[in-house]
Amino acid sequence: MDIKGKTILVTGASGGIGGEIARALAAKGGRLIISGRNSNTLAQLATQLGGSPVVVNADICTDAGRTAIVAVCARENVDMVIHSAGTLDFALVSAQNPNNIQTMIDLNVAAPILLSQALLPLLEKRPEAAMVFVGSTFGSIGHPGFAVYCASKFGLRGFAESLRRELADSQIRIHYLAPRATTTELNSDNVVALNQALGNASDEPGLVAANVVEILASSASRSIDMGWPEKLFIRVNALFPAMVDAALAKKLAIIRRFAEKQQS
Repeated sequence: MDIKGKTILVTGASGGIGGEIARALAAKGGRLIISGRNSNTLAQLATQLGGSPVVVNADICTDAGRTAIVAVCARENVDMVIHSAGTLDFALVSAQNPNNIQTMIDLNVAAPILLSQALLPLLEKRPEAAMVFVGSTFGSIGHPGFAVYCASKFGLRGFAESLRRELADSQIRIHYLAPRATTTELNSDNVVALNQALGNASDEPGLVAANVVEILASSASRSIDMGWPEKLFIRVNALFPAMVDAALAKKLAIIRRFAEKQQS
């Protein structure tokens, strides 16, 4: 598919990954609709993008927010949708704030599902339509300290996979992209320190954006896991989960130490 001239909605555009995705798509000639909850950040991004992007300051976790986004997408004849809004709360389940649990479920999985449902009638009218769901390596591997986040991303991956199969006889392409750890403000200092202690590599948001551009260029639906050895871990976890259980058990003391710092 050719991005140039396409009208593309990017949710979570006021975040680090969403903003970089918007910049990458604008550089390829996409006509952007950017949505998010931080009006100041969205205004700054719109200035940087040029080309008069449409700004929708809306909360996709609310009916009103989704209604506002869908109305703009209908008016602008949206062709593609990038679901990049998300949140993360690093904590052991026993110590996690219930409000944070609800927020992760709402923003990471429920809102994209509801927004997708509302946008499908619009995309069905477009000759080259696509959706990209930005998930996570933790959508395939359950990890201590990130249980609820993993649950939300497992759910998003399952929805994207099911929707892809449900729309297999349509012109709409459904893509799923799973970044590994990425350097954004979403990560607390303790998450950054944990990744360093565990030797986990972290990518820049621009690399995620480049993968979104790549996946949109495909004429067929795709699912991409980013990073090595994360790709290998995902496959090992699927085939031999007990091996991953044992490997993570050896790191549990380190994970607990940083999770407890997060709560202090």
